Amino acid sequence: MERLVSEPRTADDLAKTLREAIQRLNRRVRQARPVGDLTFGQLSALTSILLAGALTPRELADLERVQPPTMTKIVGKLEDRGLVIRTPHPTDGRQVILAPTEEGRAIYAQFELARNAWLSEHLEQLGPEDRDVLFRAAEIMQQVARA
Repeated sequence: MERLVSEPRTADDLAKTLREAIQRLNRRVRQARPVGDLTFGQLSALTSILLAGALTPRELADLERVQPPTMTKIVGKLEDRGLVIRTPHPTDGRQVILAPTEEGRAIYAQFELARNAWLSEHLEQLGPEDRDVLFRAAEIMQQVARA
């Protein structure tokens, strides 16, 4: 495989190159979702609820880095579609907890299958050595993300 950029020489060079590659790849993977009427924001919120477990709307807004009124609209659309449910907060009567429904889990599973299929198809075009390098890079990136 031909290299498109030279090897990064400093941590700053690596950070820029890696960030740009992650952003481009993320954009392409996000585009490989099943066609439907859920927006990227709705899919992102549903994903956060599924991965984090039960969240309050405020926690979800903070996690998604949007204002609470924006998250209220997003959650309302997800609730209208039957993808999330609200239940009373166990200790704060003013709060609710958001949780995915079975249909929400199913929609998320379809989304994951589509994204994984797209990425797998493109990774198959690489040689085994390049796939090994990417596997190791993914492990290192997970380590950095946990730091």
